[in-house]
Formats: sequence, C-alpha cells, structure tokens
Amino acid sequence: MRFLVITDFHQKLSKLELINRRIDEYGPDFTLFLGDVTDMGTGEDAARILSSINSEIYVIPGNCDPRDLPHKISDVAHDMHGKGADIGGQYFAGLGGSNITIFGTPFELTEDELYNGLRPVSKKGMVLMTHVPSYGMLDTIPSGINVGSKSVKRIVDEFRPVLALSGHVHEAIGAVENEGALFVNPGPAKEGRCAIIDLEGERVSSMLLGPKD
Repeated sequence: MRFLVITDFHQKLSKLELINRRIDEYGPDFTLFLGDVTDMGTGEDAARILSSINSEIYVIPGNCDPRDLPHKISDVAHDMHGKGADIGGQYFAGLGGSNITIFGTPFELTEDELYNGLRPVSKKGMVLMTHVPSYGMLDTIPSGINVGSKSVKRIVDEFRPVLALSGHVHEAIGAVENEGALFVNPGPAKEGRCAIIDLEGERVSSMLLGPKD
C-alpha cells in the first residue's frame, strides 16, 4: 500500500492545492494527517480543511487543534484519536495531542494520559500515528533539547511498531531506522512538506517531499 503523510498544516489554506497535486501525482491509497490541522482554530475549521483534500483521510489532532476535533471531523474523515484500525491488512493505531508544552496549547496531555490512551489500542508490528514524537527520535528543537514523549517511547519499546509517524517538532524532519522500526517526521505541511510511504508487510520505505519537489 501507498499513503501520504501530512502534519502541522496550521490552517495554511494556500497549501491545499499542493497537497491535492501530490495526491494526483503519487496516487496514494489514502492520507494520514498527524495533527495541527488548525492553528488554534475550531472543529468546524478542521472539517472544512479536511473536506478540501481529495483523499480518504485518517486523522489525529495536534496540540494546536481544538478538543472537539475528533467529533467534528467524523463526517469527512476517519477519527484515529485513541483508536486502532485495520487498513488494507495493516494495523494502525493513533493518538493525538502532545505532551505538556510551555505554550499552554489546547490539546496537551500528561504522560500518563498519553500512555493510557495508546496502550489499549497498540499491537505488535503496528503503524503508530502520534502527533508528538517518541522521546529521542526526531524530537530535537534548535536549542538541542529533546521534547518528545517518554510515554510514546515506552509504547514503541513495548510494541515495536514497523513504522512510527509523528510531527510536532517542525525542525526535526527526517526518516530514521532504529531497532527494526522506521521513524518519520515529514515536516510541516504549512511549508509544503509531506512524505510518501510504501508499506508491504514489514518492508517499508519513505520519500520526503519538500516545497520545491
């Protein structure tokens, strides 16, 4: 299967055309949206944005999204917040929001809430969808501090996903293999960034696309 991964859109409506162009060009089976659909916007804002993307979409909220996003987008996309789903024979599990930040954004969770939200829906070999990255993996801000979630890392260590997808840290773009898992942060969609993932069983590859690709 092939899917598009986007995150950290932050209500940048001018990038919708680019997202749809990439869907036409690369032909993904579906799209995963890893949160920050809005920029402190409403659930209705999120639904309008998602309905403008020409793809089947599985979505989790980011820390800059409203708490009611999972409910508000249910008519236009698949809510994956605290849920698991079999998609094309592969199990996916998701949880949105972030760990606590210094900014007091709308959708922040304690480490206990992150762990307790993920553990019941997690399975060995899953594709893991989180907004906040696993601690120590694609989570370094410019000052050099790691800001990822230790609870997400705990889930990764316990369940060993084949693929762990995240956003949140705009500068930590990349694809890194570690102990059999591929970790991917496609970078912010508000800058025209995304990733194309090809996944067949345990074989997974990623292609990161920038604003000029």
